[in-house]
This record gives sequence, structure tokens and C-alpha cells, in this order.
Amino acid sequence: MSSTPIRILGLDPGLRRTGWGIIESDGARLSYVCSGVVTSDGADDLAYRLAELYQGILAVIAAHRPTEAAVEETFVNDNPRSTLKLGQARGMALLAPAMTGLAVAEYTPNLIKKTVVGAGHAEKHQVMAMIGYLLPRARVASADEADALAIAICHASHRASRALAARVAREAAR
Repeated sequence: MSSTPIRILGLDPGLRRTGWGIIESDGARLSYVCSGVVTSDGADDLAYRLAELYQGILAVIAAHRPTEAAVEETFVNDNPRSTLKLGQARGMALLAPAMTGLAVAEYTPNLIKKTVVGAGHAEKHQVMAMIGYLLPRARVASADEADALAIAICHASHRASRALAARVAREAAR
């Protein structure tokens, strides 16, 4: 008996470039659908850049109709301004799928790398190599796309345990 594949949108937020990748998961089998990058114009004011990202993500969702979404959690870097801007871009990456009714999951960078590569502190080239291995049809043009696909793969791997944990929490709340 085969189940219906789940179409997952992975989002790697960034103010200049937000990577996106879509896979289908049918149990343990993964297949590449498409990937790309949503960009914003660096000459625009922040509000308009965020609007560009939001609209771009909405366009990806409308065109490819994912059933679930996953977003990388923000890591704090040395520059507080950069961290804040990344957080605002991440807000758009969370808001766009939520506004279309998709379930949205969040994963830490270390969990994503550990799930895809086997090591939580893997390098970018290792992530890209594993994307090529796990999704042989993928034609990835940038690290942003590879990271987004890795986020989607992480979600495919952890979605059942997340659903179980949510069900247990709901039962405990009753």
C-alpha cells in the first residue's frame, strides 16, 4: 500500500537571498521537485526588501503547491545588526507559508546538517555533496538552494516524530 507523497518546501532565509527547495517524500523515498532563490534589491529600503521576499515566497508556494514547509532557525552571529536583519527575513519565511495555511516547522542548523550529512558541524561542500547523493536529479546552482533542500530533507526525516510529539502534548493537555 503506497501513501500519498508529501510535498515539502524548505526555506533558507536571508535578506539578500532566500533559498528555497521543494522535495516530495513518500516514506523513506525522497525526490527532487525544484529549487531556486528569492532575492531582494539591496538598494531598496528594508520594508520593501522584506515585501519582495514575502511576495517571492508566496509565488513559489502558488506555483508549486507544497503541503508543508520547514525553515531554518536563526543563528546569532557576531554582528547584532546582521542577526536582526536575518531575523526579519526569517519572519517573512515563516509568515508566507503560515498565511497560506501550511504547517511550518523550524530546525536548527546543527540538526539539519546532522540529519543530512551525519555531522552537526558539516561544511557547505559536504551538504551540497549529500544533496547530490540523496537527490540525484537535483540541479543546484547555489549553496542557498542546497541549504533549502537540506532543510526540506530534515523535515521529511523528522516530521513523523514531530507529529507524534504534538499528538502526545494535545492528549496531555486534555
